[in-house]
Amino acid sequence: MPNQTIALLHPGEMGAAVGACLLARGHRVLWVKQGRSPATQSRAQAAKLEACGTLDEALGAADVVLSVCPPHAARDLARAAAATRRLRGIYVDANAIAPATTREIGRIVEAAGASFVDGGIIGPPPNAPGRTRLYLSGPKREAIVALFAGSHLQAIALDGDVGAASALKVVYAAWTKGSTALLAAIRALAQHEGVDENLLAEWKLSQPQLVRESDAVPAKVYKAWRWIAEMEEIAASFEAAGLPGGFHSAAADVYGRLAAFKDAAAPPKLDEVTEAIRSGAKPARRRARA
Repeated sequence: MPNQTIALLHPGEMGAAVGACLLARGHRVLWVKQGRSPATQSRAQAAKLEACGTLDEALGAADVVLSVCPPHAARDLARAAAATRRLRGIYVDANAIAPATTREIGRIVEAAGASFVDGGIIGPPPNAPGRTRLYLSGPKREAIVALFAGSHLQAIALDGDVGAASALKVVYAAWTKGSTALLAAIRALAQHEGVDENLLAEWKLSQPQLVRESDAVPAKVYKAWRWIAEMEEIAASFEAAGLPGGFHSAAADVYGRLAAFKDAAAPPKLDEVTEAIRSGAKPARRRARA
């Protein structure tokens, strides 16, 4: 397809890598400098993305808008984009949000005059081929698949309507990130009761993979602040389907107690992680569900 201009909102760890994939395909990739942190600015510059001063400026030039942001910000970002009255072309929401939230964002975007595509990213930042997939649903999904053809990010069109890509992301993360929170809480309880060494000894005999997985928790907690809202979106998805959402609401509380590790210079020790959970630190504020 002809080269396109994409407004990337915003170049975080994942977004910058996605933007680099688009740039490697010959597309023009814009980002909004206004209000972004020094870390975001550094990532965007390293990826050689083109800076715009304001959201209005970026949207006015863009054929496609790609939203890759923390889950709690996805709705507000769509509203801000719509309020500029500069939306056109295709708006892709690739955030870890509930299908119902996705459909709401779709209505906001379409009312502003753009087409909407639902996206869900599974895997790490796409810095190498074969590790990361972008699932897409909605009438214009094939146009977005074409943007990434031959890049490190494999774009896959789903047959379902808007909401299908988000639903796939939700059920995938319900296990991967939900089980991480569960393992961290289990180790915290075992330490509280003085049986952690006994638990590890039993796991080594009967469930050796759980020793490895729980020992890997500290390397992940720098993202805990971001996963609070994702767990809430997952809980809302379960409840909307008439299923219990309490497990992932509890996982949101676990990650809320770990949110202070966001800016840690190095991964904490497991004992520091479990102590933060046991301390009962007040979880981060939950976003009210619409």
